[in-house]
Amino acid sequence: MKRDGDNLSIWQDNAAKYHPIHSGNWDQEKVYDVLIVGGGVTGLTTGVLLQRAGFKCLLAEAHTVGFGTSLGTTAHLNTLLDTTYPEIEQKFGKESAQLVAQVTSRALLQIEELSGRMEIDSQFLWKKAWLVAETESEQKELQDIYEAHLRLGLPATPVFECPVNLPMSSACCFEKQGQIDAGAYISGLAEMFEELGGVIVEDCRVTRVKRESEVHLTETERGVIKSARVVYATHIPPGVNQYSILCAPYRSYAIAFTLAEGAYPDGLIYDMKDPYNYFRTQRIKGQDYVIAGGFDHKTGHEANTDHIFTELEAMVKGYFNVAEVVYRWSSQYYEPADGLPYIGRYPGREETYLATGFSGNGYTLGTVSAIVLLELISSGQSDYEQLFDPGRLKPIASAKNLITENVDVLKEFFSGLLKNQRIEFWSELAPGEGKIVEWEGESIAVYRADNRELYAVDPVCPHMGCKVKWNSTEKSWDCPCHGSRFACDGTLLTGPATAGLRRYDIELTNREEQDAWTR
Repeated sequence: MKRDGDNLSIWQDNAAKYHPIHSGNWDQEKVYDVLIVGGGVTGLTTGVLLQRAGFKCLLAEAHTVGFGTSLGTTAHLNTLLDTTYPEIEQKFGKESAQLVAQVTSRALLQIEELSGRMEIDSQFLWKKAWLVAETESEQKELQDIYEAHLRLGLPATPVFECPVNLPMSSACCFEKQGQIDAGAYISGLAEMFEELGGVIVEDCRVTRVKRESEVHLTETERGVIKSARVVYATHIPPGVNQYSILCAPYRSYAIAFTLAEGAYPDGLIYDMKDPYNYFRTQRIKGQDYVIAGGFDHKTGHEANTDHIFTELEAMVKGYFNVAEVVYRWSSQYYEPADGLPYIGRYPGREETYLATGFSGNGYTLGTVSAIVLLELISSGQSDYEQLFDPGRLKPIASAKNLITENVDVLKEFFSGLLKNQRIEFWSELAPGEGKIVEWEGESIAVYRADNRELYAVDPVCPHMGCKVKWNSTEKSWDCPCHGSRFACDGTLLTGPATAGLRRYDIELTNREEQDAWTR
């Protein structure tokens, strides 16, 4: 399994079975009921539910199934969300909070049902979750969360211990949370979708969509796909649109390690720092691993991403007798402006749907999206339609986050127009290093591979003109404004950009000291 980073996630390396994609081609004369753009957990689950309801679907994935965040997850399944129920009640009201609790509970049951029908063992397990407070302000927040759960009829119990020896002044235990083997689950969804008659086309990036005579004509790198409806399950909708402003991109970091001695923690454990840290156990091929994560930051806003893993490892060694850190990886998610995802009809686009803004709850809210989209497409309405309406704008709920996040965007945009340091000779670049340099009055993003080959690209993101930053741990160029990411050679990894970085040709006359540039 491939994904959008240089580091290998535990799911990529240990998938018990990767379902080979058998579809590959499609009937270019046929008008499919639904074109699903994106082959992660959202797109695949939506496809499975629609196929079971009798719709004929084609799923187009720009890379390979699971390429994006779906294989970079830590695979926690929660009704306990990043946006807390007290926040939801304050911004949207108690009835809306009740709907969120209801549909996230449905999502976990849906994952259990789908997992149980798979030939592959995706290791769905119901688990308890512990939320641990240390400071006085965290205790107050935890008390508010506990009381909101009781108001909404969700099981919650104050406790005085948790499975990880975190600094603790109080804690709360929440029932009916879950976990899953993400690699196996993605494989199982793909297999189920195809067995139901769905068509998967990989390496099929969508470049343009137009509508003629009630049919969408979707241009891709592999030809035109005809469909009655289009669903964007791409994590963030491609191109220039309002969701690049309404959703802020973040990176999160994870490691998987074995223990020299001691019991592996049973359950999902979270502290209440900002950003928070989280822990759980996963058994793969008879071996237990503790998966720990956190240290989140805005995409493109951290100069030394390698050092974050050093900090993460130092933290876990304070809590565990670590034998070996076996895997380390990072992934991307998007924070919505008002705290709730955008799921439903794409404003201004007929028979077009989208799902985005999942915070750190991608598997739960991706499944919620599939439930809501199925209801909207099959019956034209959903009980959750207004709650997650992509066209909503709640100024009071959204204003603070919108201002904070987009001040950052403006700062990065204008700082990207400034000149960086000039490197006199490219030999100063170490193998595996990327930098933005000045050469004859122009900024150029340069990367030297381990074999000393040089790659040079235009550092200006084609999405909206911000200057990319080097991500040293994933070996990618990341846009600090809207989260587009590019491989070291400029190839587009993830949107909202729809094209890669412009490449330069390098003519080397003296590899160690001189480079002449040609376009």
